[in-house]
Amino acid sequence: MRWCWLILAISTVEGILQTGLQLKIDEFFESPGHTNNWAVLVCTSRFWFNYRHVANVLSLYHSIKRLGIPDSNIIMMLAEDIPCNSRNPKPGTVFNAPGGVNLYGSDVEVDYRGNEVTVENFIRVLTGRHHESTSRSRRLLSDHQSNVLVYLTGHGGDSFLKFQDAQELTNVDLGYAIQTMFEDNRYHEMFVIVDTCRSESMYEYINSPRVLSTSSSLTHEESYSYDIDHEIGVFVIDRYTHFTLDFMNQNVKALNSSASLKDYLDSCPLAQCLSTVGVRRDTYPKDPAKVRVTDFFGSARILHYIQEDIVFDDAWLVEPVTYQL
Repeated sequence: MRWCWLILAISTVEGILQTGLQLKIDEFFESPGHTNNWAVLVCTSRFWFNYRHVANVLSLYHSIKRLGIPDSNIIMMLAEDIPCNSRNPKPGTVFNAPGGVNLYGSDVEVDYRGNEVTVENFIRVLTGRHHESTSRSRRLLSDHQSNVLVYLTGHGGDSFLKFQDAQELTNVDLGYAIQTMFEDNRYHEMFVIVDTCRSESMYEYINSPRVLSTSSSLTHEESYSYDIDHEIGVFVIDRYTHFTLDFMNQNVKALNSSASLKDYLDSCPLAQCLSTVGVRRDTYPKDPAKVRVTDFFGSARILHYIQEDIVFDDAWLVEPVTYQL
């Protein structure tokens, strides 16, 4: 009987200590001002040899879904249909490591694929300026209380990102699109990640408030692939995204993770990435060390309580409706 009481007392003390520790951690981080999360994940590359760019997007897709962002809040664009490519020795599959797990299961929802992945459609997604026939599932329905994650991967150069090997998204295009989002109250905070060669140049014209930007390489640098699958015959993931995935799996196992954005930004040093990770902070007012990584990579229902009374004008409900022929 004494042992039961002792075990109960130890369990109670551990629970109190853990609760106190969690409260201290919560006090350290800045209070999030958003109530919902959205993500736009884009692979811009065509052709079989760009297999890794599709794997990059699918890897991040599964990470943010694991942390609570639902398919309804994810816009995924894949320029190449790798699972159905005739050169794929394992039809219907995509892997990010030799002998790894298939990333292309029945739970994957692709919103734009193949020739639908264009510069025009990407800008329409960000700005919300769609044709009226575009379904809700293909729209970014964010608002002024949304934290938005934008991830771009493909082939790039100084000031541009290639789409479909035929079009270019310039850094000016991206900057104007995000400025339009700000003016239309389509985000609370935004995190832009670009994983391409010379990708630092892509955020040079992003001057809108509350936007944190990072890149896998500086303007004068290349970005490199990581793992090759000899059975498939191509590289299956890029270095920056590989270490992003490794960081998420090792350090962000739940929404209450204490990993910060600074931890994430430091997760791929030069010795691992072989290129220098770029960061632009002058348009982001918070200290990344005091912002949870799950503020952008996860989703929890955050409620803001309103103290004042709100009166709705329901007069139109009782007024007769007249139609003129």
